[in-house]
Amino acid sequence: MAALAAVAVLSGCGGGGGSAGTTAGNGASTGTGSTGSGGATGSTDTRSDYVKLAASCQRPRSGVSAAGVRFPDRQGSLSDELKWVRSFIDESYLWYREVPTGLRQENYSNPIDYFDVLKTTAITSSGRPKDQFHFTYATDEWEASSTSGIELGYGISWSSSAPDVFPRVWRVALVEPGSPAAVAGVQRGDSLLTVDSVSLADTTQAGANTLNAGLFPQSAGSVHRLGLSRNGFPVNVQLTATRLSLQPVANVKVIDTPTGKVGYLLFNDHNAVAETQLIAAINTLKAANVTDVVLDMRYNGGGYLNIASELAYMIAGPVPTAGKVFERLQFNDKVSAASTPPPLSFLTSASGLASPVPTAAGTALPYLGLRRVTMLTTPGTCSASEAVVNGLRGVDVEVNLIGGETCGKPYGFYPEDNCGTTYFAVQFQGVNNKGFGDYANGFQPTCRISDDLSRPVGDTGEGMLSAALSYRANGICPASASRFAAGDATPLKLVRPLAKQVAILK
Repeated sequence: MAALAAVAVLSGCGGGGGSAGTTAGNGASTGTGSTGSGGATGSTDTRSDYVKLAASCQRPRSGVSAAGVRFPDRQGSLSDELKWVRSFIDESYLWYREVPTGLRQENYSNPIDYFDVLKTTAITSSGRPKDQFHFTYATDEWEASSTSGIELGYGISWSSSAPDVFPRVWRVALVEPGSPAAVAGVQRGDSLLTVDSVSLADTTQAGANTLNAGLFPQSAGSVHRLGLSRNGFPVNVQLTATRLSLQPVANVKVIDTPTGKVGYLLFNDHNAVAETQLIAAINTLKAANVTDVVLDMRYNGGGYLNIASELAYMIAGPVPTAGKVFERLQFNDKVSAASTPPPLSFLTSASGLASPVPTAAGTALPYLGLRRVTMLTTPGTCSASEAVVNGLRGVDVEVNLIGGETCGKPYGFYPEDNCGTTYFAVQFQGVNNKGFGDYANGFQPTCRISDDLSRPVGDTGEGMLSAALSYRANGICPASASRFAAGDATPLKLVRPLAKQVAILK
């Protein structure tokens, strides 16, 4: 849940949050014999607990989902849910052999806390946890966000300093047009000072609770007051939380340069809504006869791999991609060859993903036919966004990254709903047409430059876009890039719940 993710930022406490889907497992294995896995003694049912105990819930839901599908839940127990979680990990988790042993189910009062510890504790060569992407989400919230782009909030995306950096720094990275924040006059670059009169510097648990409640409201209609600073002057706003339909594709425009027309588009989320919007954006750029594109994915945490594949095709076109693999998925050794999906090709037609006005499945996608693309990236560029980089490089399309290193997530999931909680456990690693997928430490930028919060995104004077246009023109990172990076005394990273850093098959 977003609020619990915020607690980790503000107070150092850990936490996790609960879409329907299917895992890559074949559902026929008997489990591994780990604590809590397997059927009852003497049972002739050799199916795993992952299959037998699915939808056996301590508190079963009744009625139908938002999609009109009746919930499969039946009366069960806490033990059933814990056994299901353990078996789910044993069957489908990519690193199931690295899960700590000796974790006793009777020590856990809910399946979410148990799931949180069922992951590898290994560390990468750069000192990062090998698995940074193990989380849960409330199923209804996940479905609303991933299929309809609907999220509860004010329409603010925040960038913040690291949890252990004091004094804390939180600044506005994006403001959704038409949102409560936009109407109240909140601007990109504003600095946060207080929430409901509690200072951002407050390190007490009570202070953290107030800060989290105001920054990540849990109910529509809740009202909170933010104290901001803009160029040294105080700005106080009162915001009412609402359910917002966010636009994943924004600010599509053509930039005239001495060496040709350059297309620019801000792309924030690989959700179902993005399909139709991306198609419209590429059609706009194609009609303008652009010769290059700057794809701004600095805040794009990922989403559906279908969308990533479609976008990569619309950039490159059929010549370099025909018959090539966009991403091949590698699973653990329990997933049978028969259960492994075929490689994901560069999709040349729309998938017809749900959105307010879906593009019909099978509709031919427009394309630009470029052999070079420039992307604006930060550590908030993650998962399916990184798959676009890797997929294009796998067919020798030149991809130049301007900004910061990406988050480092060559992994993905099949979101799995059980009893109202959606579980995200890493189930596969993706590799491109050349077999490369080793970027757990992130893709390094061609030109390193900090996010310039002093100007709007899409402004040609904004640091990252200016550097991209300069590099495109002469192939040299501008001096301003190193100046920006060196002067960034407090590096900021986008505040994003883990559910927004995903690669998902649809």
